[in-house]
Amino acid sequence: MTLFITRVFTALTLVVSIGSHATEHVVRMLNLDGDQTMLFQPAFVNAKVGDTVRFEPTQTGHYVRALAVPDKATAWQSELDKPFTIKLEQEGLYFYMCPPHLMMGMVGLVQVGNAVNLDAVRKSMQSSKGRMYSNSARIDALLAQVK
Repeated sequence: MTLFITRVFTALTLVVSIGSHATEHVVRMLNLDGDQTMLFQPAFVNAKVGDTVRFEPTQTGHYVRALAVPDKATAWQSELDKPFTIKLEQEGLYFYMCPPHLMMGMVGLVQVGNAVNLDAVRKSMQSSKGRMYSNSARIDALLAQVK
């Protein structure tokens, strides 16, 4: 009986310690940062399964919508000027934008583990690039960071 209790306690300790290593990444939604306009800061996040991303509307007029996510993940959309958190439960790339400011290149990318959906995300990003009248080079800069 003592051996059983020891094993259960060890297993529970392991589960709790694994969950406690998740990281919360904070992405700010900004109108202006230095000489850059309409941006997510940081625009690229490298995360692990189980991490969260909290989108903070640091300045007004922003919300976030997922345009491409891994196959088993659920796309999301936040409310205007409200903080929003997603839990990253699937490996792959998560491409997102601020809908009112897509035309100004307000896009971002989260990589969780391997880029298993790179082709689909690249297609979505190239399509979005065609709708931007400024900052379209951000698409290429984000793709260049994918490993």
